[in-house]
Amino acid sequence: MRFLHADPQKVVLIGILAALIVGLTFASPHFLSVTNFTNVLLKVAVIVIIASAANLLMVTGNFDLSVGSVLAFSGILHAYMSKHGVAIELSILITLIVAMGWGGLNALTVSVIGINPVIATVGTLFIARGFALLIARWDGGANIMLGLPRDFVDFGRDPVFGLIPLAIVVMVAAVGTFIFIEKKTALGRKAYAIGANLKSAKLSGINTVGIVSLLYVLVALFAGLSGVLQTSRVGLAAPTVGKGLEFDVIVAIILGGTSMLGGVGSTFGMLLGALVVGFTANGMVLLGIPFYFQTIAYGGILIGTLLLSRKFDAKAAA
Repeated sequence: MRFLHADPQKVVLIGILAALIVGLTFASPHFLSVTNFTNVLLKVAVIVIIASAANLLMVTGNFDLSVGSVLAFSGILHAYMSKHGVAIELSILITLIVAMGWGGLNALTVSVIGINPVIATVGTLFIARGFALLIARWDGGANIMLGLPRDFVDFGRDPVFGLIPLAIVVMVAAVGTFIFIEKKTALGRKAYAIGANLKSAKLSGINTVGIVSLLYVLVALFAGLSGVLQTSRVGLAAPTVGKGLEFDVIVAIILGGTSMLGGVGSTFGMLLGALVVGFTANGMVLLGIPFYFQTIAYGGILIGTLLLSRKFDAKAAA
């Protein structure tokens, strides 16, 4: 309880989430069901898995706009290798290693060379998306769907203990891991120190380049893992998936209270932000709100989230 009193934004988010659940329970007979809640969590899972790592990266004052393209590239690469005879386990391992390479590229351009994160990661966004399109072309089509082995889809679809979808289990594990990292490890403490004051962090002996680079690699790793999970679950790899995912991740992080200037934020707050956005989107679908109004509402949430971020940044600066 002391934690909640110390962080009013989380209290507000929990209140909003509770109001959404109660309101939608009365508004739609289909809302309060295991199937609907599972669908919401599956949609939110990809965002939360990536945002768990991206949140700590933003705490350092950096961010990654290439996650959607890395997800698409990873899904295409995994499907291509699986279709052409590579064992599923080896394909996943290779895919995750290559995904970390995209994070390494971001780390090189941002941390080592010093290019602005927006420009650097947008560059990676286009390159990774281009390679995803190229791999699909090598396979002979716009996407990869036919000829995939049975165990390809089993990986993403078989529930853990016969009950819980794997993506949701990975989401919970990712959240728990990064809560532990931010609260109990040197990596977490150093990330907050870098975001609070980069010059002071350097003077205190923190390897700022190494910490930020590691976080970029972790974000790419989790984006690659999400690509593997999503592609396996739907049984289709398309180079166009994940467009706009970077904004979903940023909205969840900022709505959860993480400052774009760095130094402030939490994984738990990000989770609450993602759930608020997820249940809002689900409610609009259940209520039959037309897609174009949903798009307008989402744009409003994005702008409102950025304004909220500026408000918190101003308070932090004061």
